[in-house]
Amino acid sequence: MLLRRKKTEPSREQQVAKYLRSVLHTRINNISLYMTALIHRSASEAMADGHSLNDERLEYLGDAVLDTVVAEYLFKKFPFKREGELTEMRSKLVKREQLGQLARRMHLTDLIEILPTAHAKCAGGDAFEALIGALFLDKGYEKTKQIVLHRIFTDFMDIETVLNEESNFKSKILNWAQHQHRKVEFRHDIAEQNRRQRLYRVQLLIDGEVFAEGLEYTVKKAEQIAAERAVSKIPEFHEKENEKQ
Repeated sequence: MLLRRKKTEPSREQQVAKYLRSVLHTRINNISLYMTALIHRSASEAMADGHSLNDERLEYLGDAVLDTVVAEYLFKKFPFKREGELTEMRSKLVKREQLGQLARRMHLTDLIEILPTAHAKCAGGDAFEALIGALFLDKGYEKTKQIVLHRIFTDFMDIETVLNEESNFKSKILNWAQHQHRKVEFRHDIAEQNRRQRLYRVQLLIDGEVFAEGLEYTVKKAEQIAAERAVSKIPEFHEKENEKQ
């Protein structure tokens, strides 16, 4: 009588490698980089030298690489857009909420090592940036750029839709102020001026205190920048975003 061998469950390393091949469509050289990218700081592993093994360093690197990839893409795709417009477009593509949504669509969040008790509202976005950092170290800039633009963004993001979204942060902050019985006002002045244009500074005040500031070449855009920065600093907005997600 022949005994059937029990099928062994694939190791975590095998699961991650299979996932990366199926999603990124590229050969992985150094799997340990990607394993590290998927360790949330709450599940850090203590190393013999006293350091903690988690995604934080790769997240830092990936954030810079992703900014560069997207900035280069927008610079070439929109040759007549001004610096302020390009910056606004890049912000839409790489903002934390957007990266978190990408991580969920890619099912990257299913692979994150994280403690159940961790406050993980940004875990998906953090893991995505760490993944980009791992890709950069493993494959180099050009291959990483190709994967981001022609695999990840193409398969999991509608770039045109994202870029055309109108984020009215001024309305958000004013509605918040009304419900919280807080006083919000915008203070304008000219930061710089030459013969051709003016650079406006807008300070957003909450209950008389300066809370955020925006600089742009139109008052409207400067107000939006100040309001967006204010929204990013108010916990209630992030809690609502997490509930939606």
